[in-house]
Amino acid sequence: MPPRGTRAPDGHRGRERKVLNGPVGGPTAALSLLAVVLLAVGGLHGLSRLLRVSAQPLSAVPFGSGLEPAEHAVSRFHVRWYTVTMLFLAFDMEMVFMYPWTLVISAVGPGAVIEMFVFLGILFAGVTYAWREGALRWT
Repeated sequence: MPPRGTRAPDGHRGRERKVLNGPVGGPTAALSLLAVVLLAVGGLHGLSRLLRVSAQPLSAVPFGSGLEPAEHAVSRFHVRWYTVTMLFLAFDMEMVFMYPWTLVISAVGPGAVIEMFVFLGILFAGVTYAWREGALRWT
């Protein structure tokens, strides 16, 4: 280290700075790594195309019960199923909230009981509304 008040050989006061020169540092290393990764991904993609078993799609075959499918698997569903799905999710979330509630009810006290009954009341009001609007009618 040069004496105090003098300049280092690189023109700055204090310690000498180490500068990475050559192919190890800078953008060259990042671009080299990118090129290696791209070549590896491209090679694996080409290898998978060469080694695949069949390029022909499979024909529709019976599934589940053994009956021939009546319609395509990604056909549209009737709108009433979305209402049933929403009801299922509401009651599923009810159970997600009720399991931890059972663990803390004694520590929290009567406030937890009141909050849970308000929550159940809101769910019951939603089911009553869906029932009244005919969302649960299948005919």
